[in-house]
Order: sequence, then structure tokens, then C-alpha cells
Amino acid sequence: MTSSTSPGTDLWHRYGQSLVCDDVKRGVDGRLFWDWYQRTGPGAEILGELAGRTVVDAGTGNGRQAAHIAEALNAARVIAIDASAGQIDRGREMFGHVARLEFVHADAADHLAAAPDSVDVAYSLFGAADFTDPRTLLPAIATALRPGGTLVIATLAHYSSGQPPETDLRPASIPVRRADGARTTMLRWVLDIPVWEKVLTEAGFGDLTTVTIREAGTEQQKPMATNLFRAVRQPG
Repeated sequence: MTSSTSPGTDLWHRYGQSLVCDDVKRGVDGRLFWDWYQRTGPGAEILGELAGRTVVDAGTGNGRQAAHIAEALNAARVIAIDASAGQIDRGREMFGHVARLEFVHADAADHLAAAPDSVDVAYSLFGAADFTDPRTLLPAIATALRPGGTLVIATLAHYSSGQPPETDLRPASIPVRRADGARTTMLRWVLDIPVWEKVLTEAGFGDLTTVTIREAGTEQQKPMATNLFRAVRQPG
């Protein structure tokens, strides 16, 4: 996630381009995955019943998962939010034809904080929850969710280097390249399970469950683990 709108400074422009071929091949058919490599673990059932409901994808990227939910799972409305102008433009080009799917170029926390009690289900698949301070994002999601609404977060269980997650609520500065090739950094929150549970509770969520999806990797892919959180917005 980034608030940049210039292609030269959009930190997701380059990354998004690298995913286009794979995501075009995947399309919107098949099933949802929450793991790093998009091939194992729970599916859409973790979101609950979606028919007739309003769903938010916070940090949607090009919106492939959101398009699947709109087209295959019969949600009444799917709002795909991303702060990257390049990713939103790419999503509209790839999936703009999908009925009931809306792309929104905005900071997810700002957008959701301004839309109280308007959403039934929200999720972040290595999206806004990874790249926004949880103390800002989670209360905004809680504001947007109706009481009893569901939040699902898929996030790294450890750094991609294999280093363990943070045991305090603090981000790491990770190297990235801008669209113009210049080197820079961005903040990413890779947090241990108790840290996530604490900040979710403080933001007004309860009924927390956590699944860790472990992947052994292959000759070309390093072992990875994903923490998948499900929480319910509490009344009040």
C-alpha cells in the first residue's frame, strides 16, 4: 500500500506489473487461497456466507480475489480499495467488467473510517494489514463493519528471509524499487500471533481464531508460513 499517485513514485507499480501474467491465467474461477503461494489451506468458507452482503478488500492490488468474490460467490457489492493508482488502473483494466465490483483508489484506513456500519465482511490478503499501522487500520475497519461483521487477515508468519516475526508492535523497513527503478524502502508489519491478537482486541474485535498455513517450498521457492486470522466486530 502507498499513498503515491505518480507512476514514478508508486511503490506498487513495478510489483503489480510482475503479477499480471499469473493473475490473467488464474482469472476469477477456481477458489480463494490465503497462503503465500496461493495453493493450499482454507478457502472462501472462512469469510462466512457472502450472498447479498457487502465485502471490502483492503489493499486489493489488481483485485483478482475481489473479482472472484463478486463473480463466483454472489456478494451484493465488493469494494476493492488500494492506495496505488497503478494497481487500481490495472484492476479496472483486468476486471472492470465484473458486475458488483467497485475499485476505489484511496487509503484503506481513511476510506473505511469515513463509512461507518456499511460493510459486512472485510479482508486483507497480504494487503493493507501488512503495510499500514494496525493501530490506525484496525479501528477504521471496525468502524466500517456492522456489529457482528467479519474480518479476515492473511499475513506473513515470519519474514521472507526466515527471520522470526516481531514480538512488539513495530514495523520493519524493507527495500523496494519504484517504477522508475530507484531504490527506496517501505514499512511492513510482520508480527507474532500474540501481538496481532492484542491489537485486534484493542480495536474492538473478538471471537478470534488463528490458523497457520505452512508450506515446505520447492527447489525454486523458499519455505513460507502464513498466519490467517478471523475476528468478529463486537457490539458497541
